[in-house]
Formats: sequence, C-alpha cells, structure tokens
Amino acid sequence: MIGTYINYYFHCKRHLWLFAHNINMEHTSESVFIGKLISETTYQRQIHEIHLEDEDNEIAIDFFDKKKKILHEVKKSNKMEELHIWQVKYYLYVIEAMGIEVKEAEIDYPKLKRKLNVKLNEKDRTEIKKVIGDIENIIKLNQIPSVIKKPYCKKCSYYDFCYC
Repeated sequence: MIGTYINYYFHCKRHLWLFAHNINMEHTSESVFIGKLISETTYQRQIHEIHLEDEDNEIAIDFFDKKKKILHEVKKSNKMEELHIWQVKYYLYVIEAMGIEVKEAEIDYPKLKRKLNVKLNEKDRTEIKKVIGDIENIIKLNQIPSVIKKPYCKKCSYYDFCYC
C-alpha cells in the first residue's frame, strides 16, 4: 500500500483505480507540478521526500523534524484538506507500525501561511484498516469505477481521460 492510494481513495475511486493500474496522468498536470515545486522550494533546509517502506507499505513524507518528532507534509492548497488529513494519518499509522517515534504530523500550506496539526487516535487506526481493505477491493475490480462528476474534476490530471 502506498500513501498516494489513501489520498486518491478520498479524492476519487476512479483516480485510485487508474493510478493503481499504472495509468498515470500526473506528469501532464500543471497543478501537480506547482505543488511539487512549492514543496521543494519552501523548506530548503529540510530533507525532502523521505521514503520509508516495509513489506506492506511505501510512503514518501515531505520532511521530518527529528528534534520535535513531527512529520511534515507540504500542500499547495487546503481545498482538499480532508484527504490531506487522512493521507497524513496513514503516514503516522505506517510509521508507528515501523516502531518509529512520531508525536504528530503537520500539514504545511506555505502559500496560505497556515499549518494544521494532525494526530492519530484509535478511531483513526480502525478507519485506516477499513480504508486499506476498501482500497484493496477497488484495485482488484475488473472494471474501472464510474466518473464521479465533481466540481474539482476540471482540475484533475485525469480530466481528459474521464470526460473526452
């Protein structure tokens, strides 16, 4: 399971299925490019994209404050804040399972000059286990999930794929 799947699960099941089946349109998205640029240039003293993996999980966190034991995820906008929160909670869940001590996570919105603290609780752990099961079932589907027709679809990197 990779962290991106959690994000896409809350965003769009079709997006999740396509990405999991190696139909990747992210490289064509200006929005994705801008988000990566913001992440790479905002916190220049930090190590970016720390990859952690075990036999079941693979995550890439933006940076980690070793002194405060806070995981950081940098996002361009808070428009999809709920899915950002769940992605970060998943990161905390995985890191906890790896035995790494982390107190909390922080979602940084540098363009908005805003930060959001995120902690993991028992209810979240239960929900994450359910979500992982749902994701595994979606990926196993023989047919692509239906288009969801949401306002944010117009800015999605898969827009042309879904609507043309």
